[in-house]
Amino acid sequence: MQELPVIAAEPATTRVKKPDWLRVKLPIGENYKQVRNLVDTHKLHTICESGNCPNMGECWGAGTATFMILGNICTRSCGFCAVATGRPEAVDFDEPQRVAEAIYLMKVKHAVITSVDRDELKDGGSIIWANTINAVRALNPETTMETLIPDFRGIWENLQRIIDVAPEIVSHNLETVERLTKQVRIQAKYHRSLEVIRRLKDGGMRTKSGIMLGLGETKEEVIQAMQDLYDNGCDVVTLGQYLQPTPKHLPVARFVHPDEFAELREIGYSIGLDYVESGPLVRSSYHAEKHIFSGRNK
Repeated sequence: MQELPVIAAEPATTRVKKPDWLRVKLPIGENYKQVRNLVDTHKLHTICESGNCPNMGECWGAGTATFMILGNICTRSCGFCAVATGRPEAVDFDEPQRVAEAIYLMKVKHAVITSVDRDELKDGGSIIWANTINAVRALNPETTMETLIPDFRGIWENLQRIIDVAPEIVSHNLETVERLTKQVRIQAKYHRSLEVIRRLKDGGMRTKSGIMLGLGETKEEVIQAMQDLYDNGCDVVTLGQYLQPTPKHLPVARFVHPDEFAELREIGYSIGLDYVESGPLVRSSYHAEKHIFSGRNK
């Protein structure tokens, strides 16, 4: 495979043309409408909408959604993310129950929950996180859960609240390679994210992380990131194509061909990762119901 060129993640004057393999279907169908109505009725936020996910039509059409708790305004200003940045509203302590009720009505077998960063809160939002997991479990005892969590600024007592309520899988995204972290995740730290994964694994969690491609990383850097994740106890890794949400966000340096994603998947398995989901349209919660189980995906 041709090596990915090193391209600085700086504003571009022209946009790279999107290839045919990144075309997605428009959201249609009764299941999509049902999820749409439930989200609106219960005043819920989803990363599907806030993050401009290209798979929203597919996932909502299958009756699933990734819920985003703690509001839809983030305290961080990552260069890749479509979620709004600013001063969040007050914590809504009724939100955990509303999420649990929506999951019950949708009859979801595997629920995925994420959140914005709430760095202004002493607990980083970890109390609402724990309350949500407990509420979902109380109303939906047969439903398994994946939680895509922030780094809680490295305040480990907040991370411990997640470990204590023990969702079936806990994910924290590395997002990019070490060299590009300061440009892509302005308020985050590469090695702090690795420590999140390590502490989760030490706490007995099944662990997961995601990396975006197309921001200017090299093949060797992607492999090193996967190795770093494996060395810190990561079980599942997702690799997907970065898509620029608005002209104000970081530009796409290149569109990675599906064959390159396939090769990186095989390299991930050779490193020792338990499950690798790799493809242009892959996002953190894509096919998440499969990631709870051990074993190589075909």
